[in-house]
Amino acid sequence: MTQQIELDIGGMTCAACANRIEKKLNRLEGVTATVNYATEKARATVPAGVGAADLIAVVEKTGYTATEPKAATAAAERVSDPLRVRLLVSAALSVPVIVLAMVPAWQFTYWQWLSLTLAAPVVVYGGWPFHRSAFVNLRHGAATMDTLVSLGTLAAFGWSLWALFLGDAGVPGMTHPFELRAGTAGDAIYLEAAAGVTTFLLAGRYAEARAKRRAGDALRSLLALGAKTVTLVDGREIPADRLQVGDVFGVRPGEKVAADGVVVDGASAVDQSLLTGESVPVEVGVDDPVTGGTVNAGGRLVVRATRVGADTQLAQMARLVEEAQDGKAAVQRLADRISGVFVPVVIALAVATLGYWLGSGAGTTAAFTAAVAVLIIACPCALGLATPTALLVGTGRGAQLGILIRGVEALESTRRVDTILLDKTGTVTTGAMTVSRVVPEPGWDSAGVLRLAGAVEAPSEHPLGRAIARAAAAGAELPAVSDFRATAGVGVRGVVEGAAVEVARGAGDTAETWVELRVDGTVRGRIALADAVRPTSAAAVRGLRALGLEPVLVTGDAPAVAEAVAAQVGVTEVIAGVLPAGKVDAVKRLQARGRSVAMVGDGVNDAAALAQADLGVAMGAGSDVAIEASDLTILRGDLTAAVDAVRLSRRTVTIIRGNLFWAFAYNVAALPLAAAGLLNPMIAGAAMALSSIFVVANSLRLRRFKPAVFDATAAE
Repeated sequence: MTQQIELDIGGMTCAACANRIEKKLNRLEGVTATVNYATEKARATVPAGVGAADLIAVVEKTGYTATEPKAATAAAERVSDPLRVRLLVSAALSVPVIVLAMVPAWQFTYWQWLSLTLAAPVVVYGGWPFHRSAFVNLRHGAATMDTLVSLGTLAAFGWSLWALFLGDAGVPGMTHPFELRAGTAGDAIYLEAAAGVTTFLLAGRYAEARAKRRAGDALRSLLALGAKTVTLVDGREIPADRLQVGDVFGVRPGEKVAADGVVVDGASAVDQSLLTGESVPVEVGVDDPVTGGTVNAGGRLVVRATRVGADTQLAQMARLVEEAQDGKAAVQRLADRISGVFVPVVIALAVATLGYWLGSGAGTTAAFTAAVAVLIIACPCALGLATPTALLVGTGRGAQLGILIRGVEALESTRRVDTILLDKTGTVTTGAMTVSRVVPEPGWDSAGVLRLAGAVEAPSEHPLGRAIARAAAAGAELPAVSDFRATAGVGVRGVVEGAAVEVARGAGDTAETWVELRVDGTVRGRIALADAVRPTSAAAVRGLRALGLEPVLVTGDAPAVAEAVAAQVGVTEVIAGVLPAGKVDAVKRLQARGRSVAMVGDGVNDAAALAQADLGVAMGAGSDVAIEASDLTILRGDLTAAVDAVRLSRRTVTIIRGNLFWAFAYNVAALPLAAAGLLNPMIAGAAMALSSIFVVANSLRLRRFKPAVFDATAAE
């Protein structure tokens, strides 16, 4: 038996740190672990006998810290405050150093000694996180991006100390110009490079930390949706986390529903927008389900809890979103493999650059500055942020819109699918039978037929009977029925107002289900029932086609019923009269023809097909089995959300690929420039920091993703 363990990881400063911890954890027998640099979490599947303490010990031996997750606190939100102080101090001290180096006219007699006084605290105090990380990794025989930063800044500072105390740079009145490319003067000092690089990188890391917090805002807001307290029907107020299954509690107007449950008394409108993105409140009454975290917008409700704590839909949503953020795109896994060998390669390249410039007779200064620029420009932090930040923002934004993305593999699948199978009942249609028309016999009217049929169906539990009773009760008060009898597969009968009334299956238009009303043995009218098509289904079909997906309707209903529904929504290909196994076969047949298939469904009978499809999309109002088998879950009872799910998923993958392209392109373009002596180390440091900020800022664009606007009345 296996179990899931999650840890908060401390001390990571770049993607290489995450990769190293991940490798160490995966060396434990039977352990499968992923470490996310963006969320600073490790998630592992471990066998029996392996616990959190074992994983923590491995992480600590690797040179980092690990703890079991704790509830978020206000202090956690201020986690970057020490980094902010370090940045502000470094910036205040670095600015004069940089200005003096860049403006020769301001270089007074002993300016270089003032620069040393100001730069030393920046290199030591400001750069301490980089130096510490580099030292810890060195003790374990590893090198990370921090190794490059620490080597580069200490080398620039060390060279400056040598030039000041043992060379000519300390001579009173010494001046030298600032150059964008590597310097060549024998008395050159690089205090501005050492201080500037440190400050720029601290600024980049601070901006990155803030951006990561912003990227996780959606998940934190999701976790904060739950009610904190709940009032039981006996008047006691208790913390919501102490609520038990079966407890009955009240929900006043404006209050949040404390847990998933069923209404046992009262009627109201419930605002589900924070969970599903649906702006219109849903009317609920006795026996209707309600979801924890939604808001009671009307009258008082009394609810019996059916799911509490980690079993609620809200908790499951948060868990799905967190798990999705741990995934890695295929292209990111390639980037991880590259970054794993990148640092040693860069160090070797820096040594080669130093040797080349020394051998070419360009001078020690030029050789040294080119090598330092190589070390600093090469830090591939942006590579490590490319996938995690985009996933963090994309999955969080999806949760706000009622779209749950199970993992990065689901995102990648949306780019490949070209065919989408739509289950009819509960997906394209509402899944609830309604009276579509009443055809009375001569001498009778529709209201009279529906009134008697509703009366005799009132005690029935059959979906058709409940639909008839519901429609009849909406128009008039129903008379009482006596001697009620129901015959499975035939119909119901009883005595209403002294007459023998029977409702039984009858013939009619095969696109609808028909029943006959017989009074004292004589047919007095026919009632047609149909599963109503959702108002937005036709618009959703048009939206799916616009994304390059060919819709196919699949159902267990008769072909005539399926064809009628397909005609209403604009679907041309129909697969009807199939059992659950037939839906799986339909998916397999399409896949055998070279199609990449998505499946949208909501019921237990759809679960196997959802699992077989290249992309499974579950309607969240459906069964838990269907949701478990799917890759995407739509919490809105609206097929247009499937269009938004595909759009958001494709957009997220596009952002990930764009991030990785620019991160790679940056390093590929910058390294030759640095090795050729065309970059001042300080400019290299600024460029490296900006590359990470660019990747995070590019990911944050997903926060502005808007649902598509559909015209439900437009013709196909």
